[in-house]
Amino acid sequence: MLDWGSEYCPSAAPTGALWHHAGTNLVLDFHGDPARAELCVFSDGNHHMALLEAVCLFRERHGIEDVFYTTTPPGPLVAALKEGGLRLGNLMLGATPHVFIGPAFVLERLQAQGRVGTARPLFRSRGNVLLVRRRNPKGVHGVGDLARDDVTLFLSNPETEQASYRGYRRTLDTLAAREGVDLAGVTEADPRRIRYGERIHHREAPEAVASGAADCALVYHHLGLRYERIFPDLLETVALEPPGDGEPVGSEIALVGDGGPWGQAFVDYMLGAEVDDIYRRHGMERG
Repeated sequence: MLDWGSEYCPSAAPTGALWHHAGTNLVLDFHGDPARAELCVFSDGNHHMALLEAVCLFRERHGIEDVFYTTTPPGPLVAALKEGGLRLGNLMLGATPHVFIGPAFVLERLQAQGRVGTARPLFRSRGNVLLVRRRNPKGVHGVGDLARDDVTLFLSNPETEQASYRGYRRTLDTLAAREGVDLAGVTEADPRRIRYGERIHHREAPEAVASGAADCALVYHHLGLRYERIFPDLLETVALEPPGDGEPVGSEIALVGDGGPWGQAFVDYMLGAEVDDIYRRHGMERG
C-alpha cells in the first residue's frame, strides 16, 4: 500500500502509542482527537491536502488544542449528522460537527432540512487529468487511448461517490464526442477496461494505478498535482485538452447550528485571503 505519511499538524503530533495494520485496520480520513477537540469539521475529502494546511494554521492562529476533522466522501458524513454518529468497524464515533463542508447539492439538501445554515462557496476545481504510473509505461496520452483493449481505467464508484463519478463521466463523454472516440467498452463496466473504486477515490485511485490494478485514473487536477508531489517516483499526470467540460466541481461551507465556540471563526478564516493562497497552491480556485 502507498505510504501517505503523517497528516497531523506539525505542532500537534500525537503523543499516544501508534497501532495500525495497513491491510485491515488503517484510518486515513479521520484526523485529530474527537474527545479533546474544540472544533469539529465534517468535510468531503478531495481537497484534503489544502484542508490540512488550513486547519493547522487556524489552530496556530487561535491557540486551539485540537481540531477534529474528516476527509471522506459526503455520504457517510450526512448519515452521521442525521444519525448522531458513525461506526468505523467496531469503533463508534459520536462526534457532532460544528461546520460542514461538501458539494453544493449536499449542502442545499441539508439546509432545506434545517441541519446547516447558509452555505458559502469554498473552492472549485481546475478540470481533470489522467493519472498514470511514472514514465507512462502504457503510453496513455488522452481519451483516445482509453478505447484500447489493453488499457484499464479507474473511476470513482457511481453509487458511493456519485458527485465525482458524474463529473468524471461527463468529462469522458464530452471529450470522447469531440474526438470521435468510442468508449463503449469503458461505459459497459467491462472489468478488463474499467475498475471502480469502493468508497474513497482520492485514496483508491493512486493505489490502483501505482499497484498496476489500473493503467490510468481520471482525477481532479488538484488530486493529480498532490499525487505527483508526494509520490514523485511512482506517479505522474497527463493533461487533457480541454481539461474538462466547463463545469468545475467544488465544495461549499456552512455552520451546523450555532457553530459552537469556534465554528464561525473557522468559516470566516476559510473564506479569507490566507486560505485563498493555500487552495491555489494546491491547484484549486476560490468559489
